[in-house]
Amino acid sequence: MRRIRLFGIAAALLAGTTVLPAHGEMAGWTAAWGTAAQPAVASADWYGVNWSEHGFTNESVRQVVRLTAGGAKIRIRLSNVYGTKPLHIAGATVGRADVGAAVQAGSFRALRFGGRKATVVPPGSEIVSDATAFGASAGDRVAVTLRLVAPTGPASFHHFAMATSYRATGGHLTDARAAAFTEQSNSWYYLTGVETSGRSRHYRTVVAFGDSLTDGVGSTQGADARYPDRLAERLEAAGRPLSVVNAGIGGNRMLTDSPQYGERALTRFTRDVLDRPAVRSVIILDGVNDLAVWNETGLVTAAQLIDGHRTLIGLARARGIKVVGATIMPMGASAAYSQDGERIRQEVNHWIRTSGAYDAVADFDRVTAAGDRLRTAYDSGDHIHLNDAGYRAIADSIDLATL
Repeated sequence: MRRIRLFGIAAALLAGTTVLPAHGEMAGWTAAWGTAAQPAVASADWYGVNWSEHGFTNESVRQVVRLTAGGAKIRIRLSNVYGTKPLHIAGATVGRADVGAAVQAGSFRALRFGGRKATVVPPGSEIVSDATAFGASAGDRVAVTLRLVAPTGPASFHHFAMATSYRATGGHLTDARAAAFTEQSNSWYYLTGVETSGRSRHYRTVVAFGDSLTDGVGSTQGADARYPDRLAERLEAAGRPLSVVNAGIGGNRMLTDSPQYGERALTRFTRDVLDRPAVRSVIILDGVNDLAVWNETGLVTAAQLIDGHRTLIGLARARGIKVVGATIMPMGASAAYSQDGERIRQEVNHWIRTSGAYDAVADFDRVTAAGDRLRTAYDSGDHIHLNDAGYRAIADSIDLATL
């Protein structure tokens, strides 16, 4: 495996993270599914248990994801970006998901890393597996199973998966039955990408980047009802050769790091957007948490948020990626709301709509707002996150031609 070096602004923002692909090349691959890694945190009472703080020892972890592009070959991306010790992967498989933790019999394929079934992911790094023959189509659900024997320590993970992961004691890489996978979590662990290759036409990728409103918090658990899911369905139905990756992190902020909700958008943008294969465009929906009253660093100014948007636009354009700006949706009556935050939100939204800085605008605010509050029909109940209908509405408002 060869190390990919990062230059200039991208290297400065990435600050020590290294991507280690199995064969180095990105050409011909599409990001068919993806998520953003964040540091280990304690379980949230309202969301349920996650296993990130203690990690894993002598266990098999099975994670089911839905692809947004198909192909004849498949590979996975694993992250130890926030690990404190080398991550030993004793083995990995991919198969066709059945009900729950079950996998369709006979569908397992072993994944290898530089020709070997086992690999080690250094702290601060990601790796990509070798290509494996595995026919798949957009919309297929695949199960990735990881065998973790040595103690991992705290896990790089994704908290608000809005999906179910499973674990079993011992080795169950090719166990098609669900019986051994007795524990469940609503988070993803180590797995940050599934990539496909070998289609009759080459897909490009749209990355949805942002916070919990991109992550899909408030949508129905396990229903793939986030706005990027609906966008992927629209693109497939329209025959557009574009996959979708969801790079939202619940609680994430544009300008400041959070020990619970991850590195700021300005830091993680290179890893979570630019370093994906075949990225054509990115939709940036960010700023709610910078304006929330619980932001311990204090409210940011409109000028600071706008400067953050300009930085992300510049990074994307330097890679030839089209940039779509989404307006910040209202949060009136929520625990995050303040009059100062609302004033800044309006200023930033006016800039997004009128400045011409973005290649296109997705005006989610106009779709969802009733004054300074979410429309009742789209409110999940906390007055800041959308329900399934709300996420569908903003996805349906996006002009596919802008992507």
